[in-house]
Amino acid sequence: MSAAGPRTGRAIRMRPRSTVAVALVSVAGLIAFGWPLLVDPSSGLAHSADAPLVFALVLPLLLAVVLAEIAEGGMDVKAVAMLGVLSAVGAALRPLGAGTAGLETVFFLLVLGGRVFGAGFGFVQGAVTLFASALITGGVGPWLPFQMLGAAWVGMGAGLLPRARGKAEIVLLAAYGALAGLAYGFLLNLSFWPFSTGTGGGLSFVPGAPLLENLHRFVVFSLATSLGWDLGRALTNVVLVSVTARPVLGALRRAARRAAFEAPVAFEEAAGADTPASPRSRTTDQLAQSPP
Repeated sequence: MSAAGPRTGRAIRMRPRSTVAVALVSVAGLIAFGWPLLVDPSSGLAHSADAPLVFALVLPLLLAVVLAEIAEGGMDVKAVAMLGVLSAVGAALRPLGAGTAGLETVFFLLVLGGRVFGAGFGFVQGAVTLFASALITGGVGPWLPFQMLGAAWVGMGAGLLPRARGKAEIVLLAAYGALAGLAYGFLLNLSFWPFSTGTGGGLSFVPGAPLLENLHRFVVFSLATSLGWDLGRALTNVVLVSVTARPVLGALRRAARRAAFEAPVAFEEAAGADTPASPRSRTTDQLAQSPP
């Protein structure tokens, strides 16, 4: 058996159907996160208190469909094994920081995994890691689909970064980790902002208000309540990526070369198949029954 063709680090091949599925669920996710800012003031959704709960029920179904589509289109056993290892490590690392003061220890691994194995792998790794972590820590709730989708975007974005090598790549990944940490915090704020401040306050969501007014209220809310956590998450990502990028990227790339994802496998007839087996290839029983 031999593996022919160019070797690649893309553990998951994004076929057209998979790409369309990821694009559709991303659009649905943007609506789920940003509905307070996106819906028309005259629509019924703008005045609905059940909208986030509806999205919390719809998003897991959409994520399940996307993951099934990706798995059917381009995941082999080696990619599944690599995904299981990285997701398990990420799920085990996450409780170490527990989000205290923004110390999130899971995102740097999503950045490095997505960088090496591609956008599709990063998307799946982010979603599965957060799901596994929630099962371990008992953090399953309406917020989990939003966390899974946010982490999936972090991993996918790392796989879409431009080419770079050496110190330039580490600087690129550290900067991306900082931006991803801030963006993740802002997105998660959007998922619960309409219900966290009640009504009538200066930071409250006002149903039916113009976009700029609600956007201003949301930005002030985020700066006043979570800026410290978001900056802590961004700084944690910068430090962990800067310290671990060189050895972890090297190890993951060696694993990718050995795994040879996407390389077509061909079976060839072994040379000298008709020749008698050498004494070294005979079994212990055969050697025991043979005359001296």
